[in-house]
Amino acid sequence: MTANSPAPYAPHTTPGIAAAATDLTKVYGSGDTRVVALDEVSIGFREGEFTAVMGPSGCGKSTLMHCAAGLDSPSSGSVRIGTTELSTLGDRQLTQLRRDRIGFIFQAFNLLPTLTALENITLPATIAGRRPDQQWLDRVVAMVGLSQRLGHRPAQLSGGQQQRVAVARALAARPAIIFGDEPTGNLDSRAGAEVLGFLRDSVRELGQTVVMVTHDPVAAGYADRVVFLTDGRLVDEMTRPTPDRVLDRMKALDTHSHTS
Repeated sequence: MTANSPAPYAPHTTPGIAAAATDLTKVYGSGDTRVVALDEVSIGFREGEFTAVMGPSGCGKSTLMHCAAGLDSPSSGSVRIGTTELSTLGDRQLTQLRRDRIGFIFQAFNLLPTLTALENITLPATIAGRRPDQQWLDRVVAMVGLSQRLGHRPAQLSGGQQQRVAVARALAARPAIIFGDEPTGNLDSRAGAEVLGFLRDSVRELGQTVVMVTHDPVAAGYADRVVFLTDGRLVDEMTRPTPDRVLDRMKALDTHSHTS
């Protein structure tokens, strides 16, 4: 925290922590090719909160998210989803935890072209051999505005609609936490604003926890808080962000990283 940054926002209730990383370090390569992608990062993501993770290219944003989501294992340090320590799980348990408690929204949508929108949305439940909760599913589908498009295949949908399907798929299983890796990176500004609005609504109306990696100050403005990474370290945090404040902070960090 810098001297002039605001005090952390304290909600009236003290919600639990949906996910947390402690002293997370990730090193790639060795010797001359050694790269420290994450350098002892500790962070918690509160339940029912929308967090944006920002920083210059190559600062460790995606690495942090992949480690926090159990897609990549850290070199040292620990990750918890709720009270479950990921390093204590075997491969099968980790796969099950990711399926049941974590939602992903990728930049490239990752929809199966032969399935309808509804089949794509319910795919994780189908793979798990479970019937989706119909009431919840109806609510999610209505929230992302797809009720009239459920029988369409991805090729019949616009990019924005495809990403809405991906958002609905992530929400459908009621995961403890949703991670988004530049979820609006392939969308035009209008479609991007829609998807960000749905993510924000899922936090406010459905109590979802969302963590999004982005380089876009406008996207970050939808979040409850923004955390900033530089050179693999957490260097600042902002609550109640606006695009202008985020842009100013990013410029300051960028200047600092070029001069240091």
